[in-house]
Amino acid sequence: MKKNIKNVITWICLLGFLLLIANPFDEKLFNSGPQELSYSTFIKEAENGNVKEVLIRNSTSKVVGVFRNGKVFYTITPVDFKMVDKLLENNVEIKVDTGESGWGFILSQLLPWLPMLLIIGLMVYSSRQMQSGGKGGIGSSSALGFGKTKAKMFQAKKVNVTFKDVAGIDEAKQELEEIVDFLKNPQKFQRLGGKIPRGVLLVGDPGNGKTLLARAIAGEAGVPFYSISGSDFVEVFVGVGASRVRDMFENAKRNSPCIVFIDEIDAVGRRRDSVMRGGNDEREQTLNQLLVEMDGFDEKQGVIVLAATNRSDVLDPALLRPGRFDRRITVQYPDMGGREKILKVHSKNVPIAPDVNLKVIARGTPGFSGAELANLVNEAALLAARENKLAVSMKDFELAKDKVIMGTERKSMSMTDEEKRLTAYHESGHALIALLVPASDPIHKVTIIPRGGALGMVVRLPEKDKLSTSKTELISNIKVNMGGRAAEEVIFGEDKITTGASQDIKQATNIAKNMIIKWGMSEKLGFRSFYNSDGYYMEASDQISQKTSETIDMEIKELIDNAYKEVKALVLENRDKLVLIATNLIEQETLTGEEVRKIFDGQILEFKEKEPDSTLEFSLGGLPNSEGDSKDV
Repeated sequence: MKKNIKNVITWICLLGFLLLIANPFDEKLFNSGPQELSYSTFIKEAENGNVKEVLIRNSTSKVVGVFRNGKVFYTITPVDFKMVDKLLENNVEIKVDTGESGWGFILSQLLPWLPMLLIIGLMVYSSRQMQSGGKGGIGSSSALGFGKTKAKMFQAKKVNVTFKDVAGIDEAKQELEEIVDFLKNPQKFQRLGGKIPRGVLLVGDPGNGKTLLARAIAGEAGVPFYSISGSDFVEVFVGVGASRVRDMFENAKRNSPCIVFIDEIDAVGRRRDSVMRGGNDEREQTLNQLLVEMDGFDEKQGVIVLAATNRSDVLDPALLRPGRFDRRITVQYPDMGGREKILKVHSKNVPIAPDVNLKVIARGTPGFSGAELANLVNEAALLAARENKLAVSMKDFELAKDKVIMGTERKSMSMTDEEKRLTAYHESGHALIALLVPASDPIHKVTIIPRGGALGMVVRLPEKDKLSTSKTELISNIKVNMGGRAAEEVIFGEDKITTGASQDIKQATNIAKNMIIKWGMSEKLGFRSFYNSDGYYMEASDQISQKTSETIDMEIKELIDNAYKEVKALVLENRDKLVLIATNLIEQETLTGEEVRKIFDGQILEFKEKEPDSTLEFSLGGLPNSEGDSKDV
């Protein structure tokens, strides 16, 4: 409303100014300052023919006139009934102001001051905008508006998310339901001397529902809920972040009991270092102010700080101590039962066909986060809508799962027969090794249909949720990644290997590196970790010697080289089965895990093709970005 009033006043001023300059007589009158004449001089000048036109103001007995040379004058007239006759006799043009409106006179008096008034008005308007920190030009980006908090306040009735919309993370939800219960019924806890946590930190990987939990609290608590991102505190100017923290907590105290939610708090709460910068650090000042505000609450004030991060390892220890963030809640990936509940939540507004079994879908999506499951349901609905179906079928869910796991099918991409055959043997190599090595996850699907950035891939899914991985499983994963390159070398010769194994090499190297420097699986280096406090590899530095760094490199190389030798030997030993799998894959383009196992056991022999000659020439110029890789979920 205030903004509209300001706009109306501005337009009225502009309109008045335009009307003023549009009056030709007034324009002439005010080109220069008017000269005062005595009445007798005025009559004499009129009789001499020097007066061109006059404006008679009846209400003020004032006559304003213009000489023929353009100069302006005015005079005060006595009661002279013959004045008009004298003026008419001397060809003076007469205009009369009846006095019904004084706007002309007012404008005539204000016009000389108009530029100054406009400048003063702009200065006052700008000053008020800067102080209010509002939008519209100067407000939000001004120096005075920087210190205002950017936190948004939500009332429970305006938030349509409750704990009923949260599934698959029951332990975390139960912890937060206690917070809500305290805000609604504090006497229940205070009568036994209990104190509600001052701060609650939600920790977990992206997509597992930390922000969703915060939104559910906003909808359930029935108290004001302030939401802000950690990055909103930090600005270029020193002191702005600390000012915003103070302003936010002052607002929270005025509206207590309430909840303050800081998303991605690691943006402002990172660990302070001991390096002397020789000046003030904006991020550190902001963190210091946050620490002071969180530890300065009155115990009965009812202000609770809720924060979320996926990098709790980089947070400052002072922020995590009891009295600030008393409670840390880990939001983990959902298990099979949790995934089924999440699928039910996201599919409650989606028409589901009778053949859909959400339990089967949950079993086939291990490692999926809540956000990925929501995306899976949405993709299935979109696929069904594309075919004008009335309900989403199990086939739509399977296709959606393939799209989420393997990427979008690149139907416009065409491969030559040579490229298709090469890709088939590469992926068959992955599949063969996955069937031969111990502790490998079962094959879900093998395809040579281009998806995402790969020409083909092997998807393996674990049979159950895993909380840890053994050394045998890690080495098996390394070997499966090497199966594609080994198949290329065995079938086509070493000089015909391609760039398709780049991602395989990267994945195998990362696994081997972590085994040596992170998980203590090296006999030479023993039970040691070579990661610093920030989670980065130390390499050759003051914390690790050059000799140790060289030993790490040799251990990683030896582990990979030995694994590749074993994989190559397995491919040579099972060459006939490799050819059989590749032949069927060329013909059918996509094989399920069950079909691959039947082919391996010799139960499917429908398609036969001559084993390719190792001297066969391939045209691989169009494959610089084509990487047929195995995919583990």
